[in-house]
Amino acid sequence: MNLKVICNTGPIIAFSMIDGLHILQSLFETVTIPETVHLEILEGGTLRIGLESYRKADWIKVEKIKGMVDPLLTTTLDKGEAEVIGLSFQTGVHQVLIDERKARKIARTIYGLHVIGSTRVLLEAKKHKIIDNISDPLRKMREGGYFIGDSIVAAALTQAGETSFL
Repeated sequence: MNLKVICNTGPIIAFSMIDGLHILQSLFETVTIPETVHLEILEGGTLRIGLESYRKADWIKVEKIKGMVDPLLTTTLDKGEAEVIGLSFQTGVHQVLIDERKARKIARTIYGLHVIGSTRVLLEAKKHKIIDNISDPLRKMREGGYFIGDSIVAAALTQAGETSFL
């Protein structure tokens, strides 16, 4: 994996809710988020899921976008996703961690970015012996309300050589 990644709100919340931000820290030299993503995480919704874990992760770098984000992005995606893609070009880091399907497709097909998701991160973490299995964190993310589709879970479990919990 590339040593640097620009990350969206969803994966930070997903890994925070399972007390798994250390996985990102172990796999990547730098994890950067746009300021908008930082503010979205701090808002935390009504449940404030993972906020305490996120606040302790002082190694996550927060950067402000300089200038305007491509108008195509701001009319098609939410502000955080648009800024993740914009920040990747601003910083020259062309690997992004995004789980939302439409944002992933736009980042990959229109902007040519290397897109990974939370499930890929778990597979890499198992491969590098950072975690023993992917089924426990996937189950905990889903139980916490984080959406990961059944087909993605099934494919990832197969790739990891694990049995399905679906």
